Amino acid sequence: MSIQLVKATINDLKTVRQIGIDTFYESFASVNTEENMAYYLETGFSEEKVVSELSNPDSEFHLAYEDDTLIGYLKINHGPAQTELKDETALEIERIYVLKAWHGLKIGQLLYEKAMEIARERKYKYVWLGVWEKNEKAIGFYKRNGFVAFDQHLFKLGDDVQTDIMMRLEL
Repeated sequence: MSIQLVKATINDLKTVRQIGIDTFYESFASVNTEENMAYYLETGFSEEKVVSELSNPDSEFHLAYEDDTLIGYLKINHGPAQTELKDETALEIERIYVLKAWHGLKIGQLLYEKAMEIARERKYKYVWLGVWEKNEKAIGFYKRNGFVAFDQHLFKLGDDVQTDIMMRLEL
């Protein structure tokens, strides 16, 4: 299996939207209402929102391909693009998502390592992220990689207010 990571550009708009919708739906549709999922997918991955994210010089998307098949992606944020802390000395991992058919093949780890490589190149002091408190698989993944919980914040999915655990790793 040969996986390639490609940094997304505005030309990848449709691709980024679709992988975002597909992976979020696969990950969370079974534990959220249809209405809340539909609303979030419509707003969270609207063309305008994804154009804005892809155009932001402080955000990056990295797409994971096996041959010509898109299987996952990473979204990271620097400085003012960060969703919460907006700390110039930190990198936020906003999303690491992999299609279910490729779970267990270390694709998430590969995307994670890309984020860490960028954080070290830019000499950040730490990396942080938010992960849904009920996503035990993701929490376990980040703990295995040395992250520790330091706070929490609220995430609204439609009309459901959910709690994300904020985690960080000192570099």
